[in-house]
Amino acid sequence: MDRRRFVVFGAGLGISVAGGWGCRSQQTGTVLSDDKKDLSGSHAAGAETYKPLIDDALGKLLARQNSGIQPASVPGPVVKRVCFVGLENKSSEDLGDFKDQIVEILDTKINTSGTFAPISRKFVQAGLTETRLRPDELFLPANQHKFLAAMEAQGTPFDYMLYATVTSGTTRDNSSTQKDYLLTLELVDIKTGAPDKESASIRKGYSKSFGLKR
Repeated sequence: MDRRRFVVFGAGLGISVAGGWGCRSQQTGTVLSDDKKDLSGSHAAGAETYKPLIDDALGKLLARQNSGIQPASVPGPVVKRVCFVGLENKSSEDLGDFKDQIVEILDTKINTSGTFAPISRKFVQAGLTETRLRPDELFLPANQHKFLAAMEAQGTPFDYMLYATVTSGTTRDNSSTQKDYLLTLELVDIKTGAPDKESASIRKGYSKSFGLKR
């Protein structure tokens, strides 16, 4: 083999090896059983972050509310009608399709809590549409009364309003990053305006590595 043919062959082999190490990719899917941990997102928060936040914040809120609603003369629990008005994302990340899932998980857990009797999300959305109000505008008393009147008119009055917020804080150290995720739930007594607030937080680390990846 002459020198020119050897150089061409070597270059082709180099491209082939590089392609095998850095360019080829294959995607697969696996159904995770209940005993398997959720995948930890490499670039943003996901199931491994939001599910524990919901369980922690909502669990503490429900426990505190449940402990204070049982008068000695009443044989059964007093169920509170709660209107979950929405989730606001104030974090640095786009929640994407997880936003609707967080709302559904919260709504389902509230529905099965035994402490709260939730208002259907479809009725809540209809009330917001009719009053032309955003969820964050419902903290003004005048807007609360307007929204409550619309809900009562459609036969879905409520006693409490629940609002959820996701925030994040970022700490950077060279190629490593720490994100502190916070889920805050605020429960407001629609008659007195008295709030009850509960939060849960999770810290998550991200790191970047450099080099060829097989």
